[in-house]
Amino acid sequence: MTALLDSGAGGTPPPSLRKVRQAVVVGSALEWFDFYLYASMAALVFAPIFFPSESSATGTLAALATFAVGFLARPVGGILFGVLGDKIGRKKVLSISFVLMGVSSGLIGLIPSYAHIGVAAPVLLVLFRILQGLGAGAEVGPAMAVSYEHADPKFRGRQGAWTAIGVNIGLFASALVVTGLTSIDRELLQAWGWRIPFVASFVLVAFGFWIRRQMPETPEFEQIAEKAPSRGKARPLRELFRSDWRGLAVVMAITFGYNAVSYTFKTFSLSYLTQFRDVAANVGAFGIMLASACAILIAPLAGRLCDRIDAGRVIIVGALATAALAFPFFWLLNSGQSTYIWMALILASGVIVPGMLAASGSFLARQFPAEVRTTGLGTGREVAGAVAGGLAPLGALTMVTMSADHDTWGVSLLFVVGAAFIAAGCVFDQKRRVESRAVSPTDTEAQDLQDTGPGSASHQP
Repeated sequence: MTALLDSGAGGTPPPSLRKVRQAVVVGSALEWFDFYLYASMAALVFAPIFFPSESSATGTLAALATFAVGFLARPVGGILFGVLGDKIGRKKVLSISFVLMGVSSGLIGLIPSYAHIGVAAPVLLVLFRILQGLGAGAEVGPAMAVSYEHADPKFRGRQGAWTAIGVNIGLFASALVVTGLTSIDRELLQAWGWRIPFVASFVLVAFGFWIRRQMPETPEFEQIAEKAPSRGKARPLRELFRSDWRGLAVVMAITFGYNAVSYTFKTFSLSYLTQFRDVAANVGAFGIMLASACAILIAPLAGRLCDRIDAGRVIIVGALATAALAFPFFWLLNSGQSTYIWMALILASGVIVPGMLAASGSFLARQFPAEVRTTGLGTGREVAGAVAGGLAPLGALTMVTMSADHDTWGVSLLFVVGAAFIAAGCVFDQKRRVESRAVSPTDTEAQDLQDTGPGSASHQP
């Protein structure tokens, strides 16, 4: 694994690049450990603790609704911290996002149950989930920008995969914890066992914050800040919608499809197996753990492949594979056999999804110039991701619940639609357009004056 990461710079990376790699990989792993942990607990544990109901399916729907609430908060975090990333720097934003995520996750572990404080329990859960969503929304865009902007152009695919590696390490760690917790007595799990990994976030956040403070700022942002000392007064969101709306549309299309597919594979499948197939919770959790272990190996390999055949092609192959697996995925789950269930989860969440995520690191970052990169990534990824990632698992569970025979064909069609969005986004890649413009902050300010001056005759699109 170390060899795969180090090769991103054509050899052993210098100390500064090692710090960048550690900040992106370790920081993303710790942050997404908290985020995926919540997803698993919402599907498996939170219903009786915070949403007691005579119907277990109704309680699970309510718990997954809080998962969706976190996604609705992510666009706010993505836009706000994306703008700040283009104004004050990527490094500061990544430090803030980590603290926000870690503290809110730790507080979730301290919430009393509904039986002890009544309606205040789900209210606090929703509040801290919103804060989690803000932190998660602030994370991926700046992390992708940092990996991309520190890379040699020949190795942007490999370094662009750093975020995906961190995300999958976090998923593996959370799946390992969930597998262990679901293997203990059910009463102990609901009484206090589920709280342990959340409270541990207080310790993890201190470690991750220290790592991210050691990371250097990106060369591209430093150049922008040097050319425009008044960068704090810049308006990257306005620049984004004026000049780079095409790149924004590409990012939104790919993210919409990817998140709908990814979170339905990972989150809905756990609820489906336990609620409708009477499969033990630890079987699905162990399958996700196996898939995430596989993903840790697939992500750097996909990144290396992006430097050979282009990231866009890698993503399109992933989209086609998603569509091909749409119906066989449920054939394997419905078998009820642990081996087949694990095979389905490994193919979906261990190979296809992480391959696309690794390739998207460099592909999405190249849709924008450096002046609006974190704004574009944060806005595009989180707005589309909130709709797809938050509502797709909830919609899938609703469709199956309302079906008399608990049919899954509607969920399979959801996978096909998601794959179509991903492929469509790749077709309209804006790489050449962004490279041909190469607009500096000084040029942009001069163009603004020309456009608004009394003698202006044209407008830069």
